[in-house]
Amino acid sequence: MQLYIANKLYSSWSLRPWLLMTALGIPFEETVIPMYFPDTKGRMLDVSPTGKMPCLVDGEIRVWESLAIVEYLHETHPGKGVWPADAAARAHARATSAEMHAGFQALRNACPMNLGKRFQPRDLGNDVADNVRRFQGMVSDCRRRFGAGGDFLYGTFSAADAMYAPLATRLDTYQIELAPQTRAYIDAILAHPAFLKWRTEALAEPWGITHYEDGWVSAETFHTATILTGHPRAGA
Repeated sequence: MQLYIANKLYSSWSLRPWLLMTALGIPFEETVIPMYFPDTKGRMLDVSPTGKMPCLVDGEIRVWESLAIVEYLHETHPGKGVWPADAAARAHARATSAEMHAGFQALRNACPMNLGKRFQPRDLGNDVADNVRRFQGMVSDCRRRFGAGGDFLYGTFSAADAMYAPLATRLDTYQIELAPQTRAYIDAILAHPAFLKWRTEALAEPWGITHYEDGWVSAETFHTATILTGHPRAGA
């Protein structure tokens, strides 16, 4: 299988399937298409009909949405533990993962992923604070109900943790105050060998993007970037 991704330093959506496949030992090759170059949109459209990363190619099969990639991996590698084995935990994990895919917009937009920086805390505003409260409540609920036997949301590492890993990096990068249980979960993600491998490779990339390096991106900046490139996050 070939996984097409955007910049490892910044592309939160690309991190998700790469982290899952690496953590679970699912073999693949990768191709990085860096964002915000003149040929970026065309190169991404050559791979994915949406022109966004990530996209998984398996022979004649192309899967271009992160959650769809997760489900494809679950079907093609049923013994790898993509989702929790317990039916109740699996249903819950799918719901929380779908919530991540569609939600947490305020936090995602205000705090772009940048694995090479740590920014001083500042007032996030009510919408971002609401996102943080929801995340902390979700972590508490998952750990209490399904977390026995490991440090992750459903005990052992699964697709749900891969989906939330970029949000975990944001909370660390922007030094957002967290409850001890949430902080412990963040630390488990950041210490996972697969994540450490991704971060090492991200820090070695030669490409820099100014509005990611500045941190704390305003809605206006993201709107302008979308108009100019069509890739505010270059991911799906």
